[in-house]
Amino acid sequence: MARAPKLPQIDTEERLLAQVAWAYHVEGLTQEKVADKLGVTRLRVNKALAEARARGLVRITFNTAFAACAELEAALRARFGLRQAYVAPAPMDSRDVQMIVGAALGNLLSEVLAEPAVRLFGMSWGGTLNIATRFVAPAARPDLEVISVMGGLTRGSDLNSFEITMRLADLFGAQHSYFTAPLYAGSRESRDTIMQLDVFGEVLEKLRGVDALAMAAGDISKASLLMRDGLPGDVTMQDLLALGAVGDALGVVVDAEGRPINHPINERVIGIGLDDLTAIPNVILAAGGPRKVAIVRAILKRGVVNTLVTDEMTARALLERS
Repeated sequence: MARAPKLPQIDTEERLLAQVAWAYHVEGLTQEKVADKLGVTRLRVNKALAEARARGLVRITFNTAFAACAELEAALRARFGLRQAYVAPAPMDSRDVQMIVGAALGNLLSEVLAEPAVRLFGMSWGGTLNIATRFVAPAARPDLEVISVMGGLTRGSDLNSFEITMRLADLFGAQHSYFTAPLYAGSRESRDTIMQLDVFGEVLEKLRGVDALAMAAGDISKASLLMRDGLPGDVTMQDLLALGAVGDALGVVVDAEGRPINHPINERVIGIGLDDLTAIPNVILAAGGPRKVAIVRAILKRGVVNTLVTDEMTARALLERS
């Protein structure tokens, strides 16, 4: 008996998957139009698209710098228990890290401050937060109040809490208020005296009740605004480094585990402490660059940050070294 000729067999199932995938991904048709074109149900089209990806017939790639960032954001959320992570692509020039992180923070604040539920917003100070105000989209929020959460520098600077707070409030037609005190008192005793005043007690309670707060983090180097312009005259960077300091947040100098170092400077801070952040619904930390990896990791370890804004290289370093 003659055998049937060996003819190439057409895999009708795979052919349908290819037709569906081509019409949807290449032609840009909706699932409904793909179904009409091929004479199948929309449910069949939906299943075919999933099957095409599962078989490897379709591979989706992202021709954008933000693809890797999305992956890093997911990893940061999982590793540090964050609600949100915003990773900006690495700049061509590493000197531009602060600019891109500031721009990313500005974009995020545009969203945060557009939320009606945010009525009282706390603002720290520093270069990154100063840059962020240039990238915030203005909106009408007369019901919003922006309040500085740190004492100010004794030297005039556009990076000071007063200027940054006023600039941000102006963008929203919002009210603003200042924490009118130096960042550090002359001694623990004078700090206690100041904090016991009724006017400061009321302000501190207001700071602890903000709906959201944005803060930066500084390292222990001359590039840090605090180290350069804000340290008391009787404190040196060498003193802090000798005790294991890696940086500061809200003026509190911490070690690699996020613990305040055993130095009198931390007893002289006028303002809220890191433990106060746990009661704030959305604490946003914005910092990036190789110098900031240790201090950002230290603050994340405390578990008080809800949202991290950083750059791609810093995100990778945080994940690799954690």
